Amino acid sequence: MTSFDSLWNSILDVGQHHSTRGYRRFAWGYADLMLREWFRGEAQKRSMDVEEDRNGNLWAWWMPAGWVGEPTGAFVTGSHLDSVPDGGAFDGPLGVVSAFAAIDILRDRGVEPAIPIAVTAFSDEEGARFGVACVGSQLTTGALAPERALALRDTDGITLSEAMTKAGRAPEHIGADPTLVIRVGVYVELHVEQGRALDLVDKPVAVASSIWPHGRWEFKFTGEANHAGATRLVDRRDPMLAFASSVHSARAAATIHEAVATFGKLQVLPNGANAIPSEIKAWLDARAADEETLASLVAQIETEARSHAASDGIDLAVFAESITPIVEFPSEPREKLARALAHLGEVPVLPTAAGHDAGILSAKVPTAMLFVRNPTGVSHSPDEHADQSDCNIGAQALADVMAAWTAE
Repeated sequence: MTSFDSLWNSILDVGQHHSTRGYRRFAWGYADLMLREWFRGEAQKRSMDVEEDRNGNLWAWWMPAGWVGEPTGAFVTGSHLDSVPDGGAFDGPLGVVSAFAAIDILRDRGVEPAIPIAVTAFSDEEGARFGVACVGSQLTTGALAPERALALRDTDGITLSEAMTKAGRAPEHIGADPTLVIRVGVYVELHVEQGRALDLVDKPVAVASSIWPHGRWEFKFTGEANHAGATRLVDRRDPMLAFASSVHSARAAATIHEAVATFGKLQVLPNGANAIPSEIKAWLDARAADEETLASLVAQIETEARSHAASDGIDLAVFAESITPIVEFPSEPREKLARALAHLGEVPVLPTAAGHDAGILSAKVPTAMLFVRNPTGVSHSPDEHADQSDCNIGAQALADVMAAWTAE
């Protein structure tokens, strides 16, 4: 059994919902706290110093022999440990497990790094509990204001501040990290491919070229609650109709723009089988190849939703929860990755429509990404998959990149 296989087996059961086979690893919940302890344990096994920063991000440091003082210019790698509701096993944890495995590979090779190396697990990347993605990395880079983050609420009304306090943290200290650009020389994130481009070209790994711009918008359709049986159709102000029409319009608009648009989260009030809803809250996830297209897509979806709402006597309010611009990964880190992986032959260079902490960090530090083949093409689902052989190739590839970077 390889180091990767052993590490992977050690986290498979944490947060898995056995009736669905999916994972429910939500920020500051029981599974998240368990995985944080797992991270600490694996770091300590490797004699790495562990810290949890003010925003709940975990860092495990391998310092060069004789290094004095705080880390600077480090090679940092990792990902996240949380999941979407009933998500797959690989999205996030693959990058953290591969990072520890890569360190084991380097040590087995007798490699002594010339610069610090860190494994990191960023907090609340998926945004499954509080609705905003990449909270840990956004706070650290200053992209998310602390006051807004602390006021975020989950579906039970619990704020992020309350959740962190219950977990024994000090939410009053969250915010931008002024040492980030000093400590991090480069961040390289390994991630399971979300799509199946690699399967189509029969390659185990790829290098990322860019991340599509993307965002989340809340659509609030407000009508009038009433009796499902006693209320005449002509007397109804049912927000479900305007919402349903808006879903169809969003799909058509996305097709025209060669983009994607998804209403994947929904809250219905009063949510009774025999009651006409008074309110529908629906969250739009939209992504496109460039920012102009994304803005045009969302504007069209909103315009058509307002038209549907007006036709049914419904009020509509739209709020932008988060908008992430396009990320073009810089050429220098990508070229270094390509040189380190030249022994694998031609390594594909692919864009991705999925958001990542590497995209957030790119505003402050050099970043790059590696993808590991997903033969199913499925992600954010229990059917998400990567073959163990490809995962081991990915860990070896990350080790090669790590060795090349830290030897300079």
